[in-house]
Amino acid sequence: MDYIEQEMPKKGDTVLVGMSGGVDSTLVALLLLKKGCKVIGVTMSLWDGQIPQIKAQNPQKTIKESCYGPNELKNIDECKKFCTEHNIEYHVIDVKEKYRQEVLEYFKSEYRNGRTPNPCVMCNRKIKFGAMLQGIQDLGIEYDYFCTGHYAKIVKPSEGLFGTDKKPCMISAASDVSKDQTYFIYRVPSSILEKVRFPLANTKKSDVLKLAKDLDLEAANRAESQDFLGEEYFDMIFSDKPSVPGDIIDLDGKVLGKHRGIEHYTVGQRRGLGVAVNYPVYVHSIDAKNNLVVLAPNDALNSSGLIADDFVWPADVEPTEPIQALVKIRLASKPVECTIERYTPTPDQNFVGTPWKITFQTPQRAVAPGQSAVLLKDGVIIGGGIISCVLD
Repeated sequence: MDYIEQEMPKKGDTVLVGMSGGVDSTLVALLLLKKGCKVIGVTMSLWDGQIPQIKAQNPQKTIKESCYGPNELKNIDECKKFCTEHNIEYHVIDVKEKYRQEVLEYFKSEYRNGRTPNPCVMCNRKIKFGAMLQGIQDLGIEYDYFCTGHYAKIVKPSEGLFGTDKKPCMISAASDVSKDQTYFIYRVPSSILEKVRFPLANTKKSDVLKLAKDLDLEAANRAESQDFLGEEYFDMIFSDKPSVPGDIIDLDGKVLGKHRGIEHYTVGQRRGLGVAVNYPVYVHSIDAKNNLVVLAPNDALNSSGLIADDFVWPADVEPTEPIQALVKIRLASKPVECTIERYTPTPDQNFVGTPWKITFQTPQRAVAPGQSAVLLKDGVIIGGGIISCVLD
């Protein structure tokens, strides 16, 4: 199928720009301003200060940039300074409580249920493209487009999707595949994407950095935020409840050691297992019901497919027949060919919405429940869901 890339904001348009203080979003704001757009900057405030600040306890410790952390105040100050210098209207939207409910609690609950969540996926859907935009609407601010520094494209199909007459906005991979961020935003509804644009869609990251330096942007010298939460805060965020130790076993049920709580483990993990065996072992699966971490040799981590639920489809248009596509089972994985078809649950299975069976053309390693299975066809996201269980 052919897709039509949607036009970018033009001179005179009012553009809301989601700003983090980083080089990508700052450059987007400046480029749109130079283009003649009326730019309004907005930043979401997430940090509630409830986790003790490590820096205060250890002033010599270097804390990496992260989306959720005490560095937020500094980032907001940098955004304010930039907007003031360029006469840009600027707003900070407080989404702390919504973030706590929809991202932090989700993150903890998933890990404590033996799953591996992707908090950035939920943050983009529920907060950045949800609660933050609702906050702007509550202020009575109107805009033609909402732009961010994501590396992705917004397209529309040239013909109806899955045999219908619907041609919704869809997400396509960016030109710089090394920075493609479509996996993180696959759950954003088509209705919201109508006003969303990504001005860096056709720009390489190396060119972004060069242009930002040429324009003398302070953000060009700032360390990039790569993680949702710094490793330093991981134990702290789970300190609301004591961890429950349990057994580490092999596939035959033999006890190999003790774990310190299943929330500290994820499928595919090798380091930090604390067991002594005479062959390499990895986390094969996590049995939350029995509080077990199951280890196995690398070859035993391969699977033929998965069942995913809590699915989203562009404009809610679902395929009526099995389809062939590519699937990404985690951010860092390469898309692989697969077949997608509706799955009929057994009486003992519970799913969120309609479950879908995804069968890989070639077995895949370390499929982790809780991660997202994102479907692509011709480089465009056609749907995706949360991995519920793994097929042998």
